[in-house]
Amino acid sequence: MKRSITGRHFELTEAIKNYAEAAVDVLDKYNLDITTANTVISKSEKKGFTVEFIVNLKDKNTIVITQNDKDVYAAIDLAIERVKKALRRHADKIKGHRIMSFKDMGIEAEAVTDLDTEEVEIVPMDLELHKPMDFDEAIDALREEKKRQFIVFNDHEGIMRVMYKRADGKFGLY
Repeated sequence: MKRSITGRHFELTEAIKNYAEAAVDVLDKYNLDITTANTVISKSEKKGFTVEFIVNLKDKNTIVITQNDKDVYAAIDLAIERVKKALRRHADKIKGHRIMSFKDMGIEAEAVTDLDTEEVEIVPMDLELHKPMDFDEAIDALREEKKRQFIVFNDHEGIMRVMYKRADGKFGLY
């Protein structure tokens, strides 16, 4: 991760630079492939200090946090906490699409350990049910079905489409 610390309208001391670098080092624990982390610390006479963190992630996401405070160290602390919160949310969003494991299913779930191959029964399927349909066949199938509300078929150009039965009795098409 590339880091840069910039001071505007005042001279950055070595202590402030080290404090800001230590704050940015904490962001590595999220394992989100941070490409750059820019820190801009500026001073204005009315607002005190303004700290801005610009964090660029590998997947083209950018997190920008701006924090104002009278004390520069407090502004860095508050801003880095907000950056951590944003990175946690981003990491949770990415990790939220995971496959459940047996631990997540509870104690009732158990894996199949013994499979008796002599008693395996193979049930043949009717392939007529799974053949691609055209437009007219899909309409006829939906008219005949009482329970099914949608059907997937191939249109005239071979593109897969979805036809569904609406509440008013008409047919919708995606």
